[in-house]
Amino acid sequence: MSKQPPKPRQEQSNSPGTQSLPDSKRAKQRKVSGSGRLNRRLLAYPHNRHPVLVPGIAIDEQRRRYKIDKLVFVIAGSLASAFVIWGIWSPTSVASVAETAFSWSTNNLGWMFNTVAIVVLIALVGMALSPYGKIPLGKDGEKPEFSTFNWTAMLFAAGLGVAVLFWGPAEPLEYFISPPPLTNEPESVEAMHRAFAQTYYHWGFHAWAIYALVGGAVAYAAYRRGRTLLISSIFRALFGQRLTEGIAGKLVDVFAIIATLFGTAAALGIAAMQIGTGVSIVSGTGEVTNNTLVVIIAILTIGFVVSAVSGVARGIRYLSSVNILLTIGLMVLVLFLGPTLFLMNLLPSAIMEYLGSMFELMGRSLSWGSETQEFQSIWTVYYWAWWISWSPFVGIFIARISRGRTIRQFVLGTILIPSSLLIVAYGIMGGTSIWMYREGLPGFTADMAPPEVLFSLIDNLPYVEWLPYVVLLVLAIFFITAADSASVVMGMLTTQGDQNPRRWVVVFWGLVMSGIAVVMLLLGDAMALTGLQQLVIVTAVPFSLVLVLILVAWFRELRTDPMALRLRYTENALNNAVTDGVEQYGDDFAIKVGKAEGGGGAGAEVDSLNEAYTQWYQRTNEDGEPVGYNFETGEWADGYDPETGAITTLTTDQVTDKPREQTVEPFPDQLEEQRPIQVRP
Repeated sequence: MSKQPPKPRQEQSNSPGTQSLPDSKRAKQRKVSGSGRLNRRLLAYPHNRHPVLVPGIAIDEQRRRYKIDKLVFVIAGSLASAFVIWGIWSPTSVASVAETAFSWSTNNLGWMFNTVAIVVLIALVGMALSPYGKIPLGKDGEKPEFSTFNWTAMLFAAGLGVAVLFWGPAEPLEYFISPPPLTNEPESVEAMHRAFAQTYYHWGFHAWAIYALVGGAVAYAAYRRGRTLLISSIFRALFGQRLTEGIAGKLVDVFAIIATLFGTAAALGIAAMQIGTGVSIVSGTGEVTNNTLVVIIAILTIGFVVSAVSGVARGIRYLSSVNILLTIGLMVLVLFLGPTLFLMNLLPSAIMEYLGSMFELMGRSLSWGSETQEFQSIWTVYYWAWWISWSPFVGIFIARISRGRTIRQFVLGTILIPSSLLIVAYGIMGGTSIWMYREGLPGFTADMAPPEVLFSLIDNLPYVEWLPYVVLLVLAIFFITAADSASVVMGMLTTQGDQNPRRWVVVFWGLVMSGIAVVMLLLGDAMALTGLQQLVIVTAVPFSLVLVLILVAWFRELRTDPMALRLRYTENALNNAVTDGVEQYGDDFAIKVGKAEGGGGAGAEVDSLNEAYTQWYQRTNEDGEPVGYNFETGEWADGYDPETGAITTLTTDQVTDKPREQTVEPFPDQLEEQRPIQVRP
């Protein structure tokens, strides 16, 4: 059906430029636009801008005032603090409740974690390969903030951490000695290759797809739609503005904080366990106790607090870059000082085993029996829960470094680049530990604890008696930088997206996170991972549901994206034009823009006045009040200067005499009417 151009309505005009204009200003607008006509339909859009023509809005172009979100801070802070106090006061009762909740979650919701991991990977690959993959995480034509090389290097850095040193040598060895149920004979060649397939399954494409979902959705909301770097910002299209800025959005941010707290605390606990083992081996002090781990966490937490309050955080981040180089250097040393030829043969076989077994691995569930259920609870479900818990932290990090990338570049790069690094790193570390175990080298036994594997591996390498000290330094730096980065992210989530949250807020979250790490370790003995695994799985349940909603919300946002609309208009217009041209003129026809008759235009099926297409680019001041804006010149109707943040008061004469300061922006004559493509002979 053809639509009559609607009269400007007050409820549709959220800016002064859409209200009734004096005759003098109408004349001025006609003069500026070079036409005697005033396109009333354009006046019905925010800032007289058709949604197809909006280039996007970046977060730093918006005007907002950041402050602590008291509701989010109080709810998340109270729950976390109460848990720490409870855990220190009565660890036995916490252990009992955690075990009950863990058993219920794995028995009843294990399928949900598996489904979320699979659906997210398939959906994101589909998104990247679809026309949506062309949409940038930024404004139209915006260049990536970082070069491809630097971006790749930072994604590599995101994939490296304490887990490579802890689980890299330990996890494949564990599966080699005790294979997953219903697979292979222990310590067989088949068990060795299956061990790497299982490890890569846990650390590869599925894990990074979860990070890519959160990171991509946050980057899109911030750099394409101009919203804050909050998890709740993603839900504007799903919840609506009122609920997103109200209780629903605040609950999402609370869930994100809780998930980040426990996920990062688990990593800090693992780092403390690894450091404790290293100190014990290097110093010869004997068995590591919980008291030793608490002291280690306390010392490293002091280091984090000093870095946060003294302003040396930039230096700490520099050290984290050095840390990445040291970790890569460690991999290289193990490759060339260890069983090099064995590893070079193993890596391609392990990769192909992973790719060939992926669908079988995805099909494993509790329906395979009680043994598989126990294995899934300890390993696969735990890992899915851990990645879900880490996704707000890692997701926001990769969002901040990916501005200007297309969705296709971002999704495929985030999934493939870190995964490829981890596949190589785990192949080197795990392959070396398996080779040393098979050769019967000192320190390797069938019942050795995971934190001991790395240092046993190093002890059997030649010429590197100094290496354990470097490993301890790497682990300590990781603890401090991870605590710092995660605390900043949680600070952002409690200060309405402020990228530089107040220091005391950052310190508070760091202290709470360290406290949770202590409680986790108190739930098991010094070498057990039980407490870490149980609490990570239980606390990840709410945010796993949030992940599903993020996926739905992002797809809904993409349907109304200006580039998606342009692609839709282009396809409709060309299809109509080619069909009409062939029918009327055979092979000899050309395409030109003209007004479509009878409602058959390119955008006939799109209600471009719908708020789903227009509401998001209505510009506002710091108080959320609509303000006129000129997309052509970048000028604000109230005289706001983006460079200084000052507002220059405009007089009536200034507004009347200077067309560029009017709230009704001029449009070129060719844009005055929507003219879908027609054909001519």
